[in-house]
Amino acid sequence: MPSGEDAPQRPSRSLQTAVIAAARPLSGPVFVQFVKFGIVGVSNTLLAFAIYTVLLKVFGVWYLAASAIGFVVGAVNGFLLNRRWTFAGHVGDSLTPVRWGVVQSSGLALNLALLYLFVDGAGVEKLLGQAFATAIVTVITFLVNRAWTFRMHHHPPAAVDVERYG
Repeated sequence: MPSGEDAPQRPSRSLQTAVIAAARPLSGPVFVQFVKFGIVGVSNTLLAFAIYTVLLKVFGVWYLAASAIGFVVGAVNGFLLNRRWTFAGHVGDSLTPVRWGVVQSSGLALNLALLYLFVDGAGVEKLLGQAFATAIVTVITFLVNRAWTFRMHHHPPAAVDVERYG
């Protein structure tokens, strides 16, 4: 049996517990929700990119305007699908659409800035520049929407009246 430096290192019990605890949120219903969010995100991206391409290549719309229009259509599609399907258990409030709008507006501003930097700053072809910008903005808006727009409200269990129930 190896000893000292030759012995294989086993993770500590606390490290194993931490890894299992970290993986738990990605299982069961949360994983299904993540997959649904991904499906909606792909549909938004495809819709926005298709609109961008048609406006740019068929109608000759200025690339930043075409990107903005595609982004807005994709964002509306995403809100409707996420609210009705992905986060169906989310108890929304009157601020949910406002939060979505803030996140998507910020995403649009970031998308346009990145697209401009890629196309005019780095000389990247317009469709490829949009693809790069979309990839970056999609990850960021997913994280913010998950944490803020459609956050799940967990109500703490009611306190037990110790004096009454002993």
